[in-house]
Amino acid sequence: MVRSIVPRRILGVIPARFSSTRFPGKALAMIAGKPMVQHVYERACQAQYLSEVIIATDDERIFGAARDYGSKVRMTRSDHLSGSDRAAEVASNDPAVIVVNIQGDEPSIDPAAIDAAVLGLIKEVDAPMSTLAKRIEDPREIGDPNTVKVVTDLRGYALYFSRCPIPFLRGDKPPYFKHIGLYAYRREFLLGYSQMPVGPLERAEKLEQLRALENGHSIRVVETEYESLGVDTPEDLKRLLQFWDAKRAEQS
Repeated sequence: MVRSIVPRRILGVIPARFSSTRFPGKALAMIAGKPMVQHVYERACQAQYLSEVIIATDDERIFGAARDYGSKVRMTRSDHLSGSDRAAEVASNDPAVIVVNIQGDEPSIDPAAIDAAVLGLIKEVDAPMSTLAKRIEDPREIGDPNTVKVVTDLRGYALYFSRCPIPFLRGDKPPYFKHIGLYAYRREFLLGYSQMPVGPLERAEKLEQLRALENGHSIRVVETEYESLGVDTPEDLKRLLQFWDAKRAEQS
């Protein structure tokens, strides 16, 4: 039974900053009467394997809102370049064995998807980190640079992530998979992650997970049915609200 080998403490961290380039203040965008980051927090708390969930921010407005809604929240430095770096700061003072970096702009995050990433590390003892991927069903996403594609080896370990369509077709058409930006790390690996040199592929693609591959580390990729509904722009928020309204109409 997998439950018997679950580490004592698995920490979920939700990095949340105010100064988003395309949507400033999106963490506090109101959805159904609550800030977006609060929806993420409440759904993450439903994950079976997380011992605790903490919002990590460098902004007093997000910190105050999180406290008002009863969330656990920590102030972190303002000079972090990525969400993983912010999660690492929180993890540096926490005894967790596994740390999960949960995107703060996915208010519909499925708790089961978080558990799937955690199980990717529990079952693969040699993997330092894991993430998720979903089979692409809309052909338009294959050529969309905002949809990050991933290819894996036969064991389910990442070969490459790219904004380009991968693989390029010269023969049979394989399934395409898009990357779901949720990461589970072994704590010691995460603490050293920000110290790894940034390589030319990460700089070119602007994808932080390529840092692990360029430095010779493996990433376990777990297939999921979870459809990511991230909010990067005000237009994304409008689409999300329309989706939620339609879903509630179906249930009523």
